Amino acid sequence: MLEYEKVPIAIIGGSGLYDPKIFSESKEIKVYTPYGDTSDLITIGTVEGKKVAFLPRHGRRHRIPPHKINYRANIWALHELGVKWVISVSAVGSLRMDYKPGDFVVPDQFIDMTKKREYTFFDGPVVAHVSMADPFCNHLRKIIISAAKDLGITTHESGTYICIEGPRFSTRAESRVWKEVFKADIIGMTLVPEVNLACEMQMCYATIATITDYDVFAEVPVTAEEVTRVMYENTEKSRKLLYEVIKRIPDKPDERECSCCNSLKTALV
Repeated sequence: MLEYEKVPIAIIGGSGLYDPKIFSESKEIKVYTPYGDTSDLITIGTVEGKKVAFLPRHGRRHRIPPHKINYRANIWALHELGVKWVISVSAVGSLRMDYKPGDFVVPDQFIDMTKKREYTFFDGPVVAHVSMADPFCNHLRKIIISAAKDLGITTHESGTYICIEGPRFSTRAESRVWKEVFKADIIGMTLVPEVNLACEMQMCYATIATITDYDVFAEVPVTAEEVTRVMYENTEKSRKLLYEVIKRIPDKPDERECSCCNSLKTALV
């Protein structure tokens, strides 16, 4: 069995974030998993003396669509490295006019509208029913929110992320349902089952959702050039925020103030 160096913190980069560019030194490694290949090689680097792993969710050059990402391999590999904290960065659309392109959101709830993904590590004979009542690590969310405030990044401290299957975008009718019936705040395609699997591995997981545009409910004309510009600006802000968040993450696992790292205590059947 291969032995990997232990890394306590991981970043999963979403659309636009294929290289964190915050490491003082780095190397790439391949982690072998029972579920096949991860989205790409994992980069291990150092930020302010802390070891951090980075994995681009879609692979470099964005070659893997959301419904084809091997989420189980990605999370299993990070767990194999000893990761305790997972910071997910995800580009999203807004379902609220006051959640504007360029703003960040730190969601506290999600709604799952995906259809055909692998959602669990517990396919039997061991079965687990983990609680997802509060799906994100509140300790990590607080760190992100505090760091974003100190950096002057407009950040909404809560929100419901509705995750759709993709790779297509919503119809106007669907978008109105997500907004008016489900009361979701942001929309994306990659949160589920990543968050579920991290919970099963008892990792502290939180998302930095970066808004690129309004979803089609708003009927606001959006050009590819505009979305690209906002995504670039969001990526630069994300890098600054990640650097600051990593500095503030506690060095010792027993300093985690959450229940996500104990999710299996009452879940196993």
